[in-house]
Amino acid sequence: MSMAMRDTEIVIIGAGIVGIATAYFLTVRHGKRDIVILDPRAPMSLTSAASGENYRNWWPHRVMTRFTDRSIDLMEEIARASDNRLHMTRRGYALATRRSEIDGMIAQLHQGYGEDAARLIRIHEKGGAGTYKIAESADWTTAPDGVDVVRDSDLLRRAFPSFDPEVSTVIHIRRAGDISGQQMGQYMLDHIRGAGGRVVQARLASVTRKDRFDLEVVSSDGTARFRADMVVNAAGPYVGEVAAMLGESLPVETLAQQKIAFEDRDGAISRRMPFAIDLDGQTIAWTEEECALLAENPATAWLTRPMPGGIHCRPDGGDGGRWIKLGWAYNRTPGPFQPEPMLDPQFPDIVLRGASRLNAALKTYLGRLPRQFTHYGGSYTMTKENWPLIGPLATPGAFVVGALSGYGTMSACAAGELAAAHMCGGALPDYAGVLGLARHRDTALMAALTASGDKGVL
Repeated sequence: MSMAMRDTEIVIIGAGIVGIATAYFLTVRHGKRDIVILDPRAPMSLTSAASGENYRNWWPHRVMTRFTDRSIDLMEEIARASDNRLHMTRRGYALATRRSEIDGMIAQLHQGYGEDAARLIRIHEKGGAGTYKIAESADWTTAPDGVDVVRDSDLLRRAFPSFDPEVSTVIHIRRAGDISGQQMGQYMLDHIRGAGGRVVQARLASVTRKDRFDLEVVSSDGTARFRADMVVNAAGPYVGEVAAMLGESLPVETLAQQKIAFEDRDGAISRRMPFAIDLDGQTIAWTEEECALLAENPATAWLTRPMPGGIHCRPDGGDGGRWIKLGWAYNRTPGPFQPEPMLDPQFPDIVLRGASRLNAALKTYLGRLPRQFTHYGGSYTMTKENWPLIGPLATPGAFVVGALSGYGTMSACAAGELAAAHMCGGALPDYAGVLGLARHRDTALMAALTASGDKGVL
């Protein structure tokens, strides 16, 4: 069944948290009301549903630190205005390492925080001045700012008694924590709908431009057409496909990643523990028999070899919760996006064994995960340098806000605000240009970014 043409000012393609945030800032900052958010699924039910729901203001480059700092500012505004509907907490990120030489890590901290580094970075060494402790409360309004680099072994043992005794340094990023991305998205949708915006559940079949954009969409009701002055490609893992409909290509790739969450029935992880990341690579401690069996099979032999760092663990559900989330973004091989990701049945055992190196108490769950358990996955659609694409496309009136996977929830507010400013001629921050496609013409910047050994993937 064919339906009549519908006229609108703006169509946003994608109802993930980034598309919703763009519509929200178009509404609350620029007074736009005639907005359609287009998606074949319910809002925030694809990659946004697999978010780790964490946030942090540390990146190994000043641009990304400022970008996520701005996003945290905006999330705090929402938390204040909504009586903390998004359940914002702030226990920080604890980056743990056993390395004795950390000059490179300190240099990255200074690079990320730039001119604020001297004020924000505090070093705690044996015999040094100053105090350090984990906050009693997860209240984001009272949490300290900055970064504590803890090298005093006594302080480390008191603050992180569950950590591997071989850990020699913890870098505690203080402006970091977790939120409910779903609640933040619903808060934004309430404002969008209240101002007249609409969510249309339909699949984009085509988009072309003459004097305006002509979009054909397909839903359970049949085929419909929209005409719009502007379109926003916020299609998440489909951002490349939507760009191709306009005759454009985007430098993105997709990596599948997995997580698990389960009820911590044995109390293995303190509710006060920050989001903990083991920075060090490792070889998983299989038994000799397990190692031999894995090595025999070419499909599993890789599990006996050195694995990258970055495994993470955090209490889930706040101080009164009982769940744990574990993740390990060790996949480095891009592939096609799969709406229903293929979950590796070995992953829960792999991530548990890996996480047990930092928090040995997790070994209690090896081979005996609770019934209250979930194993899920999603896709990181990203640029090779792991910076977003926000701004105008080559097609007049078309914009992109994408390649944010791995940090989409934490950066959605700043990304949506920036995209809306591009669309409406608003004031732009000085880093706006390098967060768009234009940076790929800056050969010096791209060479530096692609050569970096740390792209902020956690």
